[in-house]
Parts: sequence; C-alpha cells; structure tokens
Amino acid sequence: MTAARAKHSAKSPIEFQSILFYRSLLPEGYASPLHSLVSLIPTPQLNLIKPEHSTHCLPMTVLQIGNQTFTADEIILLLNEYSLLPQLQREVLIDQAIGPSTCSPEETDFALQQFYQQQQLPTEAHRRLWLEQQSLTELQLQQRVIRSCKLEKFKQVTWGNQIETYFLQRKSELDRVLYSLLRTQEVGIAQELYFRIQEGEQSFDELARQYSQGPEAETGGLVGPLELQTLNPDLAKLLSTLQPGQLATPTYLGEWLAIVRLEKFIPAQLDEPMRQRLLNECFNQWLKTQLQQQPTPRTLVVASS
Repeated sequence: MTAARAKHSAKSPIEFQSILFYRSLLPEGYASPLHSLVSLIPTPQLNLIKPEHSTHCLPMTVLQIGNQTFTADEIILLLNEYSLLPQLQREVLIDQAIGPSTCSPEETDFALQQFYQQQQLPTEAHRRLWLEQQSLTELQLQQRVIRSCKLEKFKQVTWGNQIETYFLQRKSELDRVLYSLLRTQEVGIAQELYFRIQEGEQSFDELARQYSQGPEAETGGLVGPLELQTLNPDLAKLLSTLQPGQLATPTYLGEWLAIVRLEKFIPAQLDEPMRQRLLNECFNQWLKTQLQQQPTPRTLVVASS
C-alpha cells in the first residue's frame, strides 16, 4: 500500500472526503451548491491493492482518492457518516427497475449525439477534452448515456399512456396567470386606491410603486406569469374567478389587504416539455413510494474464511 501512496504523492491532498463521496454518487446532470467545488476534484478511482507484508493474499479492491485509499469497511462507514446511503439505495433501485430495458445501437447513438449537443461538444477534440476533464473514458460515458436511455424508456413504457389523463387532472394547477397586485394593511388606503384604479384616475403601475408594501412595488405590481399551484391558495382561488382585465375589490390575503387584477390567463398545454415534466413527476412519485417500502440499508458483518 506504501507504493500505491507514493505513486500518487505528487497529487494535491484531498481534505474534503465528504465532497468526494458526494460526487461519486451524484446523478447525471445533478447540480447543487457544492457543484462548482466538486467539479474541481479528480474522480475517485477503484484500484486493486495487495496488502503489505503478504505474498499470498489476493488483491482487495479499495477506493483510491489522490494519495489516500479506503477499504470497503471504511467506505461503508463514510457513506453512513455523510448520509449518502439513501442516495445509493435510490440509484440501486433505479438500476433494478430499468434492468429489463434495452437500448438499440441506433438509440444509443442518438442519445450520445443529443448529449454532445447539450454539452456543446461538436467535434472529437472537444469530446476528448471534456472526457479528460471529467476523468471518464468513452466506454464510461456510453454506459451513462445507455442508463439514461433505459430510464427514459422505462418511464415511457410505465406511464406514457397515462399522461393525457394525468394532465387533465393537473391542468387547473398548471395553468399560469399574469396579474397585478397591490397590498397594504390599511383599510382606508386600500379602498381609496381601489376607486382610483377603478375610475381610471391613476394607473395600477403608478399606485403599486407608491403604496404597495411588498416586493411587487418594484415592478409596478406586475407578477408572473406563475402557475396557479405555486400561489397562495386564496390568491389562486380569487384569480381563477376573474376575467383578464378584471379588478377585484380589496380582499384579505393573510395579513394583507390586497387589490388584484388579472392581466392574462395562460392555459397549460400538453406539449413535449410538459409531457416530459409529467413523466418525471410520475416516476418520482413512484420512486418515493418504492423507497418508503424498502427496508433501511444496513451493514452486514461477514466472517472471512
């Protein structure tokens, strides 16, 4: 093991082992606050190391990061310590689900070309450089792409024929609205401003900038477009009763007395991005249920022969 450490002693020491293990379990395309730091750290490598002072033992597999190595027992302890076992369990469950799926060479090539386009890698030179930066081989990249391809086929086969029905169930939440909002805590001011807007004495924009007590004052009261499901339930209910251009009388929304006008109603449409979004929702709901039904990961002590 000393030789293995010496071989990598020229590399910079890695101080944040939690980040390294975090990176090793990141799903494809995942981003987080640690993403920029994680991207600077070399990919952990699996190496076969023969224990010192032994000429008869078979090599054991360990994780090597820079000039540090970790045994299987140490890896399990770190996974537990850094709360990464649930992520590992999630990925294992996905692999089990997509196992029967297959991707033809044509589908794999198409998925690779899509990946190159998304990553803006038009030439072989760009691709080789990117692989080097990611510490990946072409085979490893292909395996990742095939896994993503199989996952999308699994989603399509499992929920593809249910998406139209699911969309209709969710449509009222997915519709978007553009609206104007002015809020205050003074009843007298709310009534006065409502009548000024109603009579056309002053514009909603002008009064919102001057009197509204929320961040919408900076935009002249204009908010959106936003999906109805993301709004305060009382506000969403109020907006769903209005016609574009209609001004609502001052209404209490929580602690605020609000003047609201619907500017534009944008109905949700089942286009390709929406279909993919709903497929992902169905998959994530299924995965959450499956994980809840799974026993908690645990370590097993196996006696060596």
